[in-house]
Amino acid sequence: MTFSILAQDLNTGAFGGAAATGSLCVGGWVLRGDSRAGMSASQGAAPSTMWGEDALTRMLAGDRAEQALAAVTGPDAGRGWRQLAVLDRAGGTACHTGASNTQWRGSLVAPGLVVSGNLLAGPQVLEALRGGFLAARGMLAERLLAALAAAEAAGGDTRGLQSAALLVVSDDAPPLTLRIDWAENPVAALHELHTRSLSGDYAAWLPTVPTRADPERCHG
Repeated sequence: MTFSILAQDLNTGAFGGAAATGSLCVGGWVLRGDSRAGMSASQGAAPSTMWGEDALTRMLAGDRAEQALAAVTGPDAGRGWRQLAVLDRAGGTACHTGASNTQWRGSLVAPGLVVSGNLLAGPQVLEALRGGFLAARGMLAERLLAALAAAEAAGGDTRGLQSAALLVVSDDAPPLTLRIDWAENPVAALHELHTRSLSGDYAAWLPTVPTRADPERCHG
């Protein structure tokens, strides 16, 4: 029911994820991130928000992506209906795709990058998601948005799209978490929202917000 991408920026160390779906509120359901641990995307026919959160907890405690994935998915009797992608702080990736999710379903993994989805128009959607990211230039957020647009153009979710989301976390910047919970063209709306976040009062205020690297930062 969803396609998503998790990626690490090798230049800055930031982690980012983006997702889109033919249902409502994909950002609240799918994406989780912590600059100390990595990223997760929990989706599927019966997605578990606990999966994504528990994977981050395990990676924060030192598990690699494959270890966290196995620990979270293995004990769950409903794992056949769920999908989980994981990216750890060292760039390790792993993905579980339950066999009860609707075709087309699958994932592509590489160091520092994992794309996954279900109820897709075909494997070309994930190929476009990965290819769109690798071909794009600019900030991590811009590359993730380009990936979503490429996947949508390749057929995306077979039902069309209703929501899209973007999440970027790093030690030296506030979290960037943007969500379009419903729109006629959610990927385009997400791109517009991101553009707005780069200018005006919002952009001027961001440098005053505490970060992990500077937890006491303020206006003074």
